Amino acid sequence: MAKKNTTKDTEPSLSFFGKVAGIFKNETIHFIIGLILVIFSVYLLLAFSSFFVTGAADQSIIDGGSAQELASTTNGVKNYAGSRGAQLASYLINDCFGVSSFFILVFLAVAGLKLMKVRVVRLWKWFIGCSLLLVWFSVFFGFAFVDQYKDSFLYLGGMHGYNVSNWLVSQIGVPGVWLLLLVTAICFLIYLSARTVIWLRKLFTLSFLKRKEKAEKAKGETPEEFTDSWTAKGKASAVKPEKREPEKEILPDANEEEADDVAPEITLDLGDRNREKPLRHEGDDITMTIETPQPDPEPPFREQPAVKEPAFEVETNEEEEYQGTEKEPYNPRLDLENYHYPGIDLMKHYDDNGPTIDMEEQNANKDKIINTLRSFGIEISTIKATVGPTVTLYEITPEQGVRISKIRGLEDDIALSLSALGIRIIAPIPGKGTIGIEVPNSNPKIVSGQSIIGSKKFQESTYDLPIALGKTITNEVFMVDLCKMPHVLVAGATGQGKSVGLNAIITSLLYKKHPAELKFVLVDPKKVEFSIYSVIEHHFLAKLPDGEDAIITDVTKVVQTLNSICVEMDTRYDLLKAAHVRNIKEYNEKFINRRLNPEKGHKFMPYIVVVIDEFGDLIMTAGKDVELPIARIAQLARAVGIHMIIATQRPTTNIITGTIKANFPARIAFRVSAMVDSRTILDRPGANQLIGRGDMLFLQGADPVRVQCAFIDTPEVAEITKYIARQQGYPTAFYLPEYVDENGGGDLGDVDMGRLDPLFEDAARLVVIHQQGSTSLIQRKFSIGYNRAGRIMDQLEKAGIVGSAQGSKPREVFCIDENDLEMRLNNLN
Repeated sequence: MAKKNTTKDTEPSLSFFGKVAGIFKNETIHFIIGLILVIFSVYLLLAFSSFFVTGAADQSIIDGGSAQELASTTNGVKNYAGSRGAQLASYLINDCFGVSSFFILVFLAVAGLKLMKVRVVRLWKWFIGCSLLLVWFSVFFGFAFVDQYKDSFLYLGGMHGYNVSNWLVSQIGVPGVWLLLLVTAICFLIYLSARTVIWLRKLFTLSFLKRKEKAEKAKGETPEEFTDSWTAKGKASAVKPEKREPEKEILPDANEEEADDVAPEITLDLGDRNREKPLRHEGDDITMTIETPQPDPEPPFREQPAVKEPAFEVETNEEEEYQGTEKEPYNPRLDLENYHYPGIDLMKHYDDNGPTIDMEEQNANKDKIINTLRSFGIEISTIKATVGPTVTLYEITPEQGVRISKIRGLEDDIALSLSALGIRIIAPIPGKGTIGIEVPNSNPKIVSGQSIIGSKKFQESTYDLPIALGKTITNEVFMVDLCKMPHVLVAGATGQGKSVGLNAIITSLLYKKHPAELKFVLVDPKKVEFSIYSVIEHHFLAKLPDGEDAIITDVTKVVQTLNSICVEMDTRYDLLKAAHVRNIKEYNEKFINRRLNPEKGHKFMPYIVVVIDEFGDLIMTAGKDVELPIARIAQLARAVGIHMIIATQRPTTNIITGTIKANFPARIAFRVSAMVDSRTILDRPGANQLIGRGDMLFLQGADPVRVQCAFIDTPEVAEITKYIARQQGYPTAFYLPEYVDENGGGDLGDVDMGRLDPLFEDAARLVVIHQQGSTSLIQRKFSIGYNRAGRIMDQLEKAGIVGSAQGSKPREVFCIDENDLEMRLNNLN
């Protein structure tokens, strides 16, 4: 109790400081502060520049004038920045660092531009560089122009440079100061670029060779002979093997788990013959040391006589892997580098969300199970209960000779004796020699979204697309990787938790992925389920270029969007083929390391997750038009990072067809009313025995796992999306490529060839050069909107330069080369 009171006492202060911190994290505040810094740096630049001209005239006024005189309008200061600017310039230049004070202005301007979202790389490097240059030049000018301090109003090194240089001279002498300045300058150049070392090495090598050449000429040895022998010795020293110590690696304890994730386990007594005590083994922390095997020792290097080698030249091939000119890896998050992930405090906290053990209830259930089985002639040797948040698993070990099918047939009898809904028998439990009986708890606990998202298992997850669904019967956080699934079918009756399950899936991804790495395509025929996510359109949502709403509700737009995703899928496969990789992970890794050329169409690919609610309504209204692109995406899109989650409340065979089931290996089944619906979803019974309110079965592989879905309420989702929406986003949503229905038969009669677009000829040359008629190509190359690019493509078609639309394929280009195009354009004119 004392701990809870202490926590409550600190909450107001934490919230106050959180609000203050939130103010300074605001993008508008950052921009204002950055603008002030830039303006102040310009003001100081004016004051410093004017100081070189008017400093002599203003010196007596600044040094001898009082504060009242300097504050008056008739102070006589001639500095362009006024008396305050003259004071700042005199103080920073003469009293501090001299003319190197200009580096202060440089850093202030760079810091201001960084806050104003101008792309500045590594502000800390700018700070270190400007600070080092400020000190170095101050000491250099103070040492080199020490005589100037006697009869000049301007101290080039400032008082800092003067005093430091005098002290250095007294300690190491004048030659020592020159050497110190030289060494520090070389070190700074090495800090800026490692090429400095190569340049210095070449410089010293050439000077050494020249001196040696003169010496050898006197002895009669030719320079060529010396050069060859010196090179051979250099090579010998370069390849001398080194002795390395064996490397050691310390592995963390793989059995480390959270205390909250361990389910309470109790052993129930059946009498004298089975008196059993629970055993608990405390494992010792073990540190494993792995020594890497040493290669066989190389034979000692023997210096060979100098042999003049023939010239060796490597010819580069155009098909070799592209190497980017920039050294820094590409950062896809740079456009939104100040994006902050949602905090766990945005979700509702439930004080009583852990499992509790009611021994009276457990003993009563134990006795009822034993008596019911005994009444049918079945004896058991042991029984153990594992208490979960909503369901308790009783593991029983039957006596020898008892058939499992006999126990499985008593499901309804056990449910009757326990007066419980949703008794489920697992006979046998996979991997164990026991039979499981799942019994709902009389007082189920809520599995909050905060306890799942905030768990150590989720926060430290390394999955590509982590989804935290809830907790298992053993009270462990249940997580899956959408990339491994790779598509999910969600089904369940109305009001059994299907919409909450979709919220848990989407929220998990929002908490772990950056907007540059993930995009959602949300399809909502009911028009109300996903509307809460519309505010994050410029961060996480994808849509058609001509789409008005980011949440797709119109059936015709759904068909067009799904076909557009197929076009995106085909485009991504072409890029993977050109990059010689097999999946999106390898492709993005290559692109980040700048081994793919963006000028050849390569780009960073975000994951695309398509979430379709009320899939049954789409099938009833659009039928095959929806099913065919979904089946194609489900079959092929996994490798290119496109994943689908479809949900329905009517799991019938005409909605969940064989094609859909074959391509959706991962299934989530909430409670359904009939066994036939459970067989449609899971190919087995079980979903009809769930208790509802988020109780679900997850199937991926052989056996389903029972999970209590995390409860994430609509107000919690609203807070999360509002937090994301308040941050800086992209100018638009992520645009999917165009798709023109091959059966649409567009009418070109209304295309006015007398009013051609200004980009018409440039677009014509573009499609002829690429030999690819694509609206998305014109849109991307000329940075124009989808509608304008479509009008240009219609004009190109009517001019006979490209052919008609062929569905998702590019249009045929009729012009062979630019000469043919020029003839067509002349005839057109």
